[in-house]
Amino acid sequence: MQTTHSIRTRLTHAANTGTRSARAIATFMLNSLKDLPFETAASLAERIQVSEASVGRFCRAIGYANFKDLKEHLKDDIGDQPWLIKDQLDQLRNASSQREERIAQALEMEMAGLVHVYEYAHSPNWPRVVERLAKCPRVFVVGFQTDRGLAMYFANQLQYLRDGVQLLDLAAGNFAELLAHEGEACLVMFEGRRYSRQAKVLASEARAHGVAVTLMTDQFCNWGADNSDEMFSVSTQFKQFWDSTAHLAILSNLLLNDIFLALGEEAEERLLKTARLYGAFTGHVGNPLVHIAT
Repeated sequence: MQTTHSIRTRLTHAANTGTRSARAIATFMLNSLKDLPFETAASLAERIQVSEASVGRFCRAIGYANFKDLKEHLKDDIGDQPWLIKDQLDQLRNASSQREERIAQALEMEMAGLVHVYEYAHSPNWPRVVERLAKCPRVFVVGFQTDRGLAMYFANQLQYLRDGVQLLDLAAGNFAELLAHEGEACLVMFEGRRYSRQAKVLASEARAHGVAVTLMTDQFCNWGADNSDEMFSVSTQFKQFWDSTAHLAILSNLLLNDIFLALGEEAEERLLKTARLYGAFTGHVGNPLVHIAT
């Protein structure tokens, strides 16, 4: 019997050496193994934007009769029902309406995606990213299209922990703050499908300038691995009208937490200074303003 390890090996080989269509399918599958039991060949093809026949050919090319056969070989590793809160899930599954069934399926998929996010915190790349974002003299953060809010949130939170953090200006159109910067710097990028051309070009240019790039993206991104030092891909589709960025936000929160721990007392001092300044200029509801010397 083929094992999950052999599936990963075959998918990794296809992602590196296959045709464009095969690389897209393999990349998606690698980044969403725990979601695959909830997919069909047709739904998978729709999500990756390839034909259903292409999914079938791909599965046969890597040694499986069809997509269903591939899914069967995942069961020993992730099981048919790997989720918790069984009573609530059973109640949702038994709902009669199509909407309720869709919600139940979405809940399972979101929980699987959440497990995948937390697995990243134990991955080999994670400590390297934490160390870099804690110690690199300049950290630039950027997001495109609807992911700009995620980038702003991450940059603002990181600014509370350390100095030298800057959100890149998209309006200038040249990213000179980063690419013309002298000295050590790194880049954190948030981007999801459909990807802005700027994102891919900036990632490539940044690496060409010796800037380490950490990409936070979805499971469809087939250009990220070649244009980043680390790529964290999370689930974004949960049978809803819009793609969900919730797991990207959770991923960024986990990263911020570990950066705080890595900085230690340095982060605490920065937080106290920032809070004092906020109190002096703005303040919080119910708290008196803090006065600073003039």
